[in-house]
Amino acid sequence: MVKVRMFFHRGSVQQMCMLKLGSSRCMPANLPPQYHEAEKRYRSATDPEEKIEALQTMLAIMPKHKGTDKLHADLRRRIAKLTEESEKKYATTKRGDTHRIRKEGAGQVILVGLPNAGKSQLLTCVTEANSDAAPYPFTTQILIPGMMKYENIQIQLVDAPAPTNRNARVWLNNTFRNADALLLVIDLGKDPLDQMNTIIEELENRRVIVVESTNRQEDIPGSVRKNAVIVANKTDLEGAPPRLEQLKQSYGEKLPVIPTSTEEMTGLDELGSALFNALDIIRVYTKAPGSKADISAPFILKKGSKSEEAAEAVHKDFRQQLKYAVLWGSGKYDGQRVKRGHILQDGDILEFHV
Repeated sequence: MVKVRMFFHRGSVQQMCMLKLGSSRCMPANLPPQYHEAEKRYRSATDPEEKIEALQTMLAIMPKHKGTDKLHADLRRRIAKLTEESEKKYATTKRGDTHRIRKEGAGQVILVGLPNAGKSQLLTCVTEANSDAAPYPFTTQILIPGMMKYENIQIQLVDAPAPTNRNARVWLNNTFRNADALLLVIDLGKDPLDQMNTIIEELENRRVIVVESTNRQEDIPGSVRKNAVIVANKTDLEGAPPRLEQLKQSYGEKLPVIPTSTEEMTGLDELGSALFNALDIIRVYTKAPGSKADISAPFILKKGSKSEEAAEAVHKDFRQQLKYAVLWGSGKYDGQRVKRGHILQDGDILEFHV
C-alpha cells in the first residue's frame, strides 16, 4: 500500500494528512510557530546532540491529541535513533568519556557557575573526585563526576564548564536538561545578583527553567523545569556577609541558599540535606516476613510514589502480583496493611505480599 504525507494550511491551522490508496484521513495538528522554529533548527543541525535537542523541543511543544499521535511517535523514534548513534560515536572517542556522564546514585546534580566561582574546589571537598581548580577562567573543560555521601545514599555531583563557555554550548545543553537537579555556585567575592541573572539567562537560553527562581508566569516553549540549590561560596572573603544577605533577600524565599567556604571547610554539611530535598526523592526499605529491614540499602523513588511502584522497583513482576503490603513508618500504626495505591513517605519499610 502506498502512503503519501501531505502538509498544507487551512486558515491559521496547519493540517497533517495521511493519505492511503483508496482512503483518506485528515486531522488538525495545531502546531504553533515555536514548533516550526525548532524544526528549522533540527534540519540545519549537523551535530547529533543539536538534532536531539531540537527534536525534544518539538516533542515538548507539540499539542497532544489524536491528530498528533503519529507525529509524536515519529519524533520519539528519531530521538531514539539519534541517541543510539550518538552513544556509539561517544563510545569510540575520548570525547565520550568526558562529555557524557551516566547517572549513578540517588540522582545527578550538575554544578552551574561562572568562571572561578569555586565549583571545582567544592566538588573536591565533598566528593573523592579531583577536579582542576585554578585562578584563571574556564579551567573546567569537561564533565567531572564525583559521589557525595548523604546519610545512607550517594548523590552524584558533576562539575561542568561555565554556561558562558561557548565552546561547550552544544553538549552542555543536554547536560543541563537531563540533570535531576542543579547546584548554582555563586562567588561572594563578586556581585551575587549579577551572577544569578547571568546563570538564569544562560539556562533559559537552553530552555532550562530554574523552579521558583523568577516570576515568569509561562514557561519557554519546549523548556524543562529543574529544582536547584544555591551555594553562596567563599564566605571567608572580605565583603562576603553583605553580599550573602543581598542574595538571601532576593532568592532566599525561592531557593535554598547554603553559605559555604571551601577554604575554611564550613557549611558543607548542610549541602546533602538541601540536595536530597531538591531531588524530590524518598528512601524506601523492604523486609521479608519475620526478618529485619536492611536500612543500609534503600530503594530510591520519586516523592509521591505508591506501594505498587516500590514493589516494581524490587522486581518488575511484583507490581502485577502484589496483593497488599505491610507498612512500618507513615501508616497509622506499625505493621498496618496498606493497599497498592498507598502513598509512601521517606523512611517507610514495606513487606510485600503477592
